[in-house]
Amino acid sequence: MQISGATILVTGANRGLGRQFTQSLLDRGAAKVYATARRASSIDIPGVTPLELDITDQASIAAAALAAPDVTILINNAGISTGVSLVTGDLNDIRRELDTHFWGTLNMIRAFAPQLAGGAILNVLSALSWFAYDGSNAYAAAKAAAWNMTNGVRLELAAQNTLVTGLFLGAADTDMAAFYDGPKVAPTTVVAAGLDALEAGKLEALADDWSAMVKASLAADPADFYKQALTTS
Repeated sequence: MQISGATILVTGANRGLGRQFTQSLLDRGAAKVYATARRASSIDIPGVTPLELDITDQASIAAAALAAPDVTILINNAGISTGVSLVTGDLNDIRRELDTHFWGTLNMIRAFAPQLAGGAILNVLSALSWFAYDGSNAYAAAKAAAWNMTNGVRLELAAQNTLVTGLFLGAADTDMAAFYDGPKVAPTTVVAAGLDALEAGKLEALADDWSAMVKASLAADPADFYKQALTTS
């Protein structure tokens, strides 16, 4: 999968990882980059094609698919973090997490899949796809659903030779993680890991040591992992 010369759409491209994806794609020689956001006017990177898109709105997705029929690589980056708990949190916020991370991502894939034969999809996931953390449990549940949806979509699109890659990270140094005081990985590092994985044809990209550690822990007793997590949190 070659970034150079490709036509690529990035969701949530107005800030954070999405903005870095957009810039890095241009730097790698992408022929055309559709940079999407709820307000196209918030896209301020020269050389891209701004496109209005709300991934929680089916009509908005359909309009974007019509406006960008030449896309060969889809980067599903748009996300939210409400910080609500599952047991006592506002159910509307929990639904917003799922509507964005699971349903929004899936609906984007369904809309663009016909034109991605021989192309690729990169889903920005999270190390929280594999564990829970009090204060981010709704986010973790939504990312866990998005992770296994990524696996399922990969199988379903294999016949049309569409590469489906999942990108995993801990906390990135972006506005979304501003509340978090722990170590953060630079957006450039995260984006490079994802784009390198696409170009290498890999199914997963682990952007940092934290993601690698969490994934490795899945084969062990979960009591050991959560004991360590509670001790260090």
